[in-house]
Amino acid sequence: MGAVILFPAIDLKDGRCVRLKQGDMGQATVFNDDPAAQAATFEAQGFRWLHVVDLDGAFAGKPMNAAAVESILKQVTFPVQLGGGIRDMKTVEGWLAKGVARVIIGTAAVRDPAFVREAAKAFPGKVAVGIDARDGLVAVEGWAETSALAADDLGRRFEDAGVAAIIYTDIARDGMLQGINWEGTIALAHALTIPVIASGGLASMADIERLVAPDAAILEGAITGRALYDGRIDPAAALARLAKSDAAVRS
Repeated sequence: MGAVILFPAIDLKDGRCVRLKQGDMGQATVFNDDPAAQAATFEAQGFRWLHVVDLDGAFAGKPMNAAAVESILKQVTFPVQLGGGIRDMKTVEGWLAKGVARVIIGTAAVRDPAFVREAAKAFPGKVAVGIDARDGLVAVEGWAETSALAADDLGRRFEDAGVAAIIYTDIARDGMLQGINWEGTIALAHALTIPVIASGGLASMADIERLVAPDAAILEGAITGRALYDGRIDPAAALARLAKSDAAVRS
């Protein structure tokens, strides 16, 4: 495993950076009116990747914040992974052509797994699957609907597909600052050979410490949003802690 990656998150709603609580669009807090400036700040702070979600696109089933995403891509040089409203090959091809490093397919991974396989084959290393779960069952359509499919069963569908990563979100914890569902996320990582990224609830420096614990080394990384925006996590301290852990592992 490489160094654990901490992904700062930009969630886009109506062209602005927001954070939701448990995926509820009615509980959106605006943190920045300028997503590109926010992305540039994250890059200057030393983050190595950026996680972006087109929230409106997730509900509409097609890109809805394209202008904001494109402004981010023009502003930064570090790799950007993007999810929300990516439901067909044309959209995958379009975003990758514009400079997105990795697209995240969520709802379509449940509805049309053949599409995920086609995309992963066509663009090796550039397609991730977003598994968003409520009580262990996969939610779709911007989390508005819950399927009967278990998170680990969905992940296993793509074990041989060449998917670059699984982004696993515990919806109950997302935006609630209650900490990552470490048990469920690490169990999923052990159940799959695809690298898993933890999402939903990362709340404090204590979670950063938890991220560098030996059993969490199986994870590719974790996504943080609200805790960065409201100052609960200090970027310099968090990145320094991860770097120290990586150096210790390599020595």
